[in-house]
Amino acid sequence: MASMKSSRSRAHSGTPARGNPKENTTKLEENLNVFKSANFDADGYVQSKSHSLDEKELRQLCTNLLDLKKVSAEEMRRSVYANYKAFIRTSKEISDLEGELSSIKNLLSTQATLIHGLAGGVQIDSSSITVPDGPTTNGFCNDEARDPSELEKWLIDFPALLDVLLAERRVNEALETLEEGERLASEAKESKTLSPVVLLSQTAITGCRQKLANQLAEVACQPSTRGVELRTAISALKRLGDGPRAHTLLLNAHLLRFQYNMQSLRPSGTSYGGSYTAALSQLVFSAVALAASDSLAIFGKEPSYTSELVMWATKQTEAFALLVKRHALASSAAAGGLRAAAECVQIALGHCSLLEARGLALCPVLMKLFRPIVEQALEANLKRIEESTAALAAADDWELTYPPTVSRQSGRSSSTALGTAIPAYHHKLSSSAHQFNLMVQDFFEDVGPLLSMQLGGKTLEGLYQVFNSYVNMLMKALPGTMEEEVNLEAPGNRNVRMAETEAQQIALLANASLLADELLPRAAMKLVPLNQANYEDDTRRKPSERQNRHPEQREWKRRLLSSVERLKDSFCQQHALDIIFTEDGESHLCADMYIDMDGNVDEIEWFPSPIFQDLYAKLNRIATIAAEMFVGRERFATALLMRLTETVIVWLSEDQSFWDDIEEGTRPLGPLGLQQFYLDMKFVICFVSQGRYLSRNLRRVINEIISKAVSAFAATGMDPYSELPEDDWFTDICQEAMERLSGGQKVAHGDRDLYSPTASVSAQSISSIRSHGSS
Repeated sequence: MASMKSSRSRAHSGTPARGNPKENTTKLEENLNVFKSANFDADGYVQSKSHSLDEKELRQLCTNLLDLKKVSAEEMRRSVYANYKAFIRTSKEISDLEGELSSIKNLLSTQATLIHGLAGGVQIDSSSITVPDGPTTNGFCNDEARDPSELEKWLIDFPALLDVLLAERRVNEALETLEEGERLASEAKESKTLSPVVLLSQTAITGCRQKLANQLAEVACQPSTRGVELRTAISALKRLGDGPRAHTLLLNAHLLRFQYNMQSLRPSGTSYGGSYTAALSQLVFSAVALAASDSLAIFGKEPSYTSELVMWATKQTEAFALLVKRHALASSAAAGGLRAAAECVQIALGHCSLLEARGLALCPVLMKLFRPIVEQALEANLKRIEESTAALAAADDWELTYPPTVSRQSGRSSSTALGTAIPAYHHKLSSSAHQFNLMVQDFFEDVGPLLSMQLGGKTLEGLYQVFNSYVNMLMKALPGTMEEEVNLEAPGNRNVRMAETEAQQIALLANASLLADELLPRAAMKLVPLNQANYEDDTRRKPSERQNRHPEQREWKRRLLSSVERLKDSFCQQHALDIIFTEDGESHLCADMYIDMDGNVDEIEWFPSPIFQDLYAKLNRIATIAAEMFVGRERFATALLMRLTETVIVWLSEDQSFWDDIEEGTRPLGPLGLQQFYLDMKFVICFVSQGRYLSRNLRRVINEIISKAVSAFAATGMDPYSELPEDDWFTDICQEAMERLSGGQKVAHGDRDLYSPTASVSAQSISSIRSHGSS
């Protein structure tokens, strides 16, 4: 503790803890000297240091070392990914450098052999000189005066002959002569019959080899050299042992030829981008294909040359993509020209895919480079559809009509799908829905090429968002729609004309349901790739059956229908509120309407309560309108009526204030109130059963409501089953009420008084009530 305090005091005082910087540096260097020793023992060093550490400090040290290991590994991984291209380039440079070093080594070896040979020859000549007994001629011995051999004559003439062959560009003969000279010199060296002529010829051979290599490289670099002449020069250079240089010169020669041909290609801002893309694709990928063929023919499939070819082809492909994006795709994408952009991409991919037969799979490179700009065109196109639909919806009168006869702006019929003509599907929609459908059909004619870029999912997601925005517009057209139900920040949500009448409001549902259930899924089938084997089978299937074969399409359709459900819920909530509440906010459905019946009414005319009469009348009106609007789609109309009925009944089931008054109010529910309540519920079951839109959920909720009312009455101490008449009595009244409300004549029921529940409660009625309560 004392040492800690002293260290704090030194720190606050501003004085250094120990010594000066020079002393600290010297001490650090002394501590590091132990690691510089050649006899450094790591295990012994760790053991010597670990004795002074306790277990906690050792664990902390291990933890720190593991953290450092993870950080080091992550840093290594980032470095590799960040410098991958540099790593490849460095590897190539190292390979080239190794070739050059090998050439230098051979040259130095040849020069050393020449020097040693000359030195040995001089020593041999000097040691072999003796004074002859007889006279000499001009001071030379007889051996030196002898005639040169045939080998020496050929080697003496070799440089001049090779110069002639090089001047005349007789490459093959020059190579053969060079190889012959090297062979003879090598044989003379092995037989140890070296002479000054042979040694000098070795130097000449080396110089001629270098001269021939330079000449071949110069020929390969000329733009006018092509075809057989180029391949001959590169092959000769490879035979000279300079393969890496020869392969690089081959690729550069094809690049120069391509750049020369590019001079005649001029992009025009007003011309069709597909023409420029096609011409440029032909130039680029033809050059790449020819370079790949020459490389394979001359160098084979050696990995080092194949890697260089792939890197070179990838670089040319990236340059090509940049030109196409700049001169053909940029303007189309910005303007939402999806068709032009998709066709340009398809043209480029078509030319690029031909290289796969040569082992060059460059289409993924193109797709990666083209994908962002095509996505931009896709988003701009969807944005245009959304904005146009919003503008049309703002002026829509919500009157359903048959589609107008129109054709695509491109001149092609819009009634083609899956490659064959199909009959036009005539459905009644409002003007905005018709235009929305036409724009979507036209849109899907353009997105076929996007399948190869794996943009089908993004296309469906974008179209779902556009449709969802249109549904928000339809919801906003419903009177009384709560603002929080609609996303007002969406760009498509602007002021719309209200759908005032019930027919106009049901037209909103007709628009959304028909688009989501039939028209949009049928158009989206153009995104599904069909092979020729299954094509005829698919054309014989119904559109809905073809859609069900593809999980992605099914999920997308499910999401479209979920948006329609939001609109349906909003429609039902609005009409349920119109039935339950008055314009002043007073509720038509309260407990007093049942509680006040006992003791305040002398003579009762048994009839369903007004709120349920209104519900029956509204459902009849909606059913009549829906029958005209949903021709062939009666199931949707039935589901709509079912949902609206459930909305009202569930409201009654969940109205806590109503049940508080019934169960715990100051006045109990009397026999007449219980009979009226049971009659109302029976009336609902009768008319929904007659209309065939009685759901299991609705039956369950009604039975729960009846059970709650019966329990509340039983809590007063009276027997509810003794007060309720037979079920036939309620059924007869409900049938009579439906006939009267529908404008029909009263049906005779014999002498029975429909409005006097004098019949005694039978076992059948009691069991019926109990079954209602328990089911």
